[in-house]
Amino acid sequence: MALSMPRARALFDYPRYWAECFGEAPFLPMSREEMDLLGWDSCDVIIVTGDSYVDHPSFGMAIIGRVLEAQGFRVGIISQPDWHSKDDFMKLGRPNLFFGVAAGNMDSMINRYTADRKIRSDDAYTAGGKAGKRPDRASVPYAQRCREAYKDVPIILGGIEASLRRIAHYDYWQDKVRPSLLINTKADLLLYGNAERAVVEVAHRLANGEPVTQLTDIRGTAFMRRDTPEGWFELDSTRVDRPGRVDKILNPYVNTQDAAACAVEQSKAEPAAQGEADDGVQVLELLPNPRIARDRTVIRLPSYEKVRNDPVLYAHANRVLHLETNPGNARALVQRHGERDVWFNPPPVPLSTEEMDYVFGLPYARVPHPSYGDAKIPAYDMIRFSVNIMRGCFGGCTFCSITEHEGRIIQSRSHESILSEIEAMRDVPGFTGTVSDLGGPTANMYRLACKSPEIEASCRKPSCVWPGICENLNTDHSSLIGLYRKARELPGVKRVLIASGLRYDLAVRSPEYVKELVTHHVGGYLKIAPEHTEEGPLSKMMKPGIGSYDSFKKMFDKFSKEAGKEQYLIPYFIAAHPGTTDEDMMNLALWLKRNGFRADQVQAFYPSPMATATAMYHSGKNPLRKVDYKSEAVGTVKGERQRRLHKAFLRYHDAKNWPLLREALTEMGRADLIGNSKHHLIPTWQPAVEGGQSRGAGRPGKGGGRLLTQHTGLPPRDNGAARRRKPRSTSRPAR
Repeated sequence: MALSMPRARALFDYPRYWAECFGEAPFLPMSREEMDLLGWDSCDVIIVTGDSYVDHPSFGMAIIGRVLEAQGFRVGIISQPDWHSKDDFMKLGRPNLFFGVAAGNMDSMINRYTADRKIRSDDAYTAGGKAGKRPDRASVPYAQRCREAYKDVPIILGGIEASLRRIAHYDYWQDKVRPSLLINTKADLLLYGNAERAVVEVAHRLANGEPVTQLTDIRGTAFMRRDTPEGWFELDSTRVDRPGRVDKILNPYVNTQDAAACAVEQSKAEPAAQGEADDGVQVLELLPNPRIARDRTVIRLPSYEKVRNDPVLYAHANRVLHLETNPGNARALVQRHGERDVWFNPPPVPLSTEEMDYVFGLPYARVPHPSYGDAKIPAYDMIRFSVNIMRGCFGGCTFCSITEHEGRIIQSRSHESILSEIEAMRDVPGFTGTVSDLGGPTANMYRLACKSPEIEASCRKPSCVWPGICENLNTDHSSLIGLYRKARELPGVKRVLIASGLRYDLAVRSPEYVKELVTHHVGGYLKIAPEHTEEGPLSKMMKPGIGSYDSFKKMFDKFSKEAGKEQYLIPYFIAAHPGTTDEDMMNLALWLKRNGFRADQVQAFYPSPMATATAMYHSGKNPLRKVDYKSEAVGTVKGERQRRLHKAFLRYHDAKNWPLLREALTEMGRADLIGNSKHHLIPTWQPAVEGGQSRGAGRPGKGGGRLLTQHTGLPPRDNGAARRRKPRSTSRPAR
């Protein structure tokens, strides 16, 4: 029987809570004084967040707060509290229903530390850009202070930090596997993914008097329990060194209601073929039914203690987790932590277009809370004139956390909802007529989906576009083209730009889309992300080959020329990704020089919690395939020198990197790339150093902060005339 997407109660079908009589708040209150002005004696829900409060649908606390307000609940905000005591957590009083705790729009460790584990000097989600306004792993101290403030109030975790740390996960900053976030926070419930559906159900059920301990059947949640409940079938996936069973072919004349007879019949079945089952699990017990009900099945992962001590088991658990991400067919997971289990219900059912419109149509003020005065919030300044048109990503890139958080199913808003938001934007202070982006996780997955709902619900592939675009994927961009045209025609809108990353392998399927984009929506530069040029790292990233980039570039250049515009592609690349060798980076550097690119900034691989590439980094195994102790090994870049080398190849033009590159190229047997002609990668000479800076280092590109600058029509800058002179080793030749 074909699977179908599970049904779910619509967000707008709940009866409103009695407190709806207080109406909508201009801003969700952050003080008792604001509560008094609204006539509130208490909050039903208090959201604790590590970000400054911006009442805009690009910020998680605003979405969750406004969604709960629309259900009739009174919602307060505690933004960036002092976590050293419980005082700040008590300033709005005791919430009637629960504390909602989130670290912010980013994982707090990624927010604070660079890929080299150095502390960042600023925080884009804080007023004034000030660093240090949130603790490390902010969800933990926030939850602990909430418990100290009001011991009996339920604590509900959410946000991307909760999503990525819901299971035992490798922590790059401590270089060890940490337990589920539920363990250290002692929270009652964890909501993962975009949690509107889950948080609405939690709020209404708590308001109806249900204890939080009974909220165990909500999709997109994780919680602690002692044992697998009665009536559930458990599949064992705690080991990787034994073959798995397959479903037995039973005698159709056996009474399958008779457990004993069924067990005898199963004992006669042929033994399982050698090798693991497709989903990497083994049947723990003989079942009286030849088909296991997926909605009553749980897969037992290796325990926290096992994955903490065995990197191969960690990679295996990561593989099984990612095979259970499709909300149409995902099963529950369970992982032992000490004496208790952490239970993970299947992912939430995606929002419909009507529900997306409902969420984004709520009465957001679209500006920061007035308490920040004139202080700038960099993340808000970047997105205040942009519109999020969709959620989710079916790309499945192994280094990216979008799928773990937003899911693989694209959830799109209607044209009417998007255009209405653009019209509302015209009233935002500072709007000059330019919409800075119509996008989301990607620029061009809007309304793209599987051609068959049944296939979509049954599919277990980690990506719809790797190693090639699935034949079942609808790649029609016509709805997106129509949206662009409608947006341009709105009164008061002078220009609509596209700033979200473009999935160019999809774009080339629609030349009409590329022409529309290039002719009207590129502000001189368009960023795309090939990430690498070599097959080795690309296969570990689940990214298309560089040939897809070449095809798109030809199309981009053609339509730019037809439009009479000088426009450039800005490709992003990653250094030090698992599976990348020194030779791969050298070849990438040669490609950059041949194509006239100079990197202004370097993007090094950042092992975020729970990502597949992070499992590769930690374990040295490839979870994209069956994992065991003899399976494919993945080379990783961990040493400081090698990480510096890989970044140096991306900035081959910077004289400060030349000594390291000369040494490495000589060791690699590629000293032929060291020389003073335009055909060499780096020169033999080294510029003099003045004031700690190398003279003659790579010139910063236009636009300050763009990853790459392309000098189109010119060969890579190599000072050819000067270098034809006799080179000197300690000073730069005269021009």
